[in-house]
This record gives sequence, C-alpha cells and structure tokens, in this order.
Amino acid sequence: MLGWSSCSVVERDPQRVSGGWVFRGTRIPVLALFENLEDGVELTEFVNLFPGVTPVQVQTVLAHAAKSLAASKTP
Repeated sequence: MLGWSSCSVVERDPQRVSGGWVFRGTRIPVLALFENLEDGVELTEFVNLFPGVTPVQVQTVLAHAAKSLAASKTP
C-alpha cells in the first residue's frame, strides 16, 4: 500500500488539522473528499464546496488512492 507521503498534492503538519493529511496549501482534509464522494457529491461540486482545492489535486488524490488499492491487491 502506498503512503500519502508519496502524493505530491497533499501534506501533513502536526500543528494543523490535528496532523491529518490535507490538500497542499489548504486546511481541507483529504478524508473530506472521500466522505463527500461517499455521500454522492460530484467532483466539480466538491471543488466548489472547498475553495482552494483544485480539480488537478482531486484527480491526483484519486489516482494515488487507486494505485494504492491496486498495489495492496497484488500478491
């Protein structure tokens, strides 16, 4: 499984947002993307709801998560 530290569009700072992974340059948790998608929010709507997060960041996070899942399923 790939760690978030290898994803260029996210960062973690122990002094911000309880040290959770956030979109780089924001205080918006990466987890917020997955929670919103789970609730049926579309990607364009997510970007509108969370100013500061770009469509490129969202696509990069989703691609990283998919790559991580694929790696975890490889024997």
